[in-house]
Amino acid sequence: MKESLVIIPTYNERENIEAIVRKVMSLAHPFHLLIIDDNSPDGTASIVRDLQLEYPERLHLETRQGKLGLGTAYIHGFKYALRNGYEYIFEMDADFSHNPDDLIKLHDACALDGYDMAIGSRYIQGVNVVNWPMNRVLMSWFASMYVRIITGMPIADTTAGFKCYRRKVLQTIQLNKIRFVGYAFQIEMKFLTYKYGFKIKEVPIIFTDRTKGQSKMSSGIFKEAVLGVLKMKINSFFRHFDRY
Repeated sequence: MKESLVIIPTYNERENIEAIVRKVMSLAHPFHLLIIDDNSPDGTASIVRDLQLEYPERLHLETRQGKLGLGTAYIHGFKYALRNGYEYIFEMDADFSHNPDDLIKLHDACALDGYDMAIGSRYIQGVNVVNWPMNRVLMSWFASMYVRIITGMPIADTTAGFKCYRRKVLQTIQLNKIRFVGYAFQIEMKFLTYKYGFKIKEVPIIFTDRTKGQSKMSSGIFKEAVLGVLKMKINSFFRHFDRY
């Protein structure tokens, strides 16, 4: 059944990629999986190609010429999903910080409960983060609070990167006009979904920091988010959000 596509961008995820692919393929729901690899020098894409021999119908690979940013990777994946007729499109990390078992909960929030976006939320029921140092937990929590204040979004985890979209959300949002390429991309996608009036559900998850491979987090990511959110809010005053 070609219904649900999970998009995972990768860069140097050799240590995680086979395990995450096999886990997603083992779930009760027949998710398809699209790996978007930014020319990882560690051979991540080669591992995926080998796995495609085992999962020829459900495992897909798109390679790009270099490290072009998280946001552009997801937009590449969204366009792939729309071209190929998927109804539910998911974002997920490769490093098991997002538990693949929770894909079922995100899917059901949209497919069964009627929501247009489901967010795997670290903060909807307290603070559910494992293996992060306290300073990073506080930075993430206050960043979400800052975004809520500036944007008015009633979302507890505004920076979350574990999500499910209904097809119509991605068709409505003008993907070519998405401005951010780093983690502020996650905020912008939620903001546009909210402004267009789509129904959003936060699903509680437990976020576990990676145990293998290297984090892609940097100070520039937070700078983009802090300054970008202000600009995004101001620009929204000059934009129409009509769905029809």
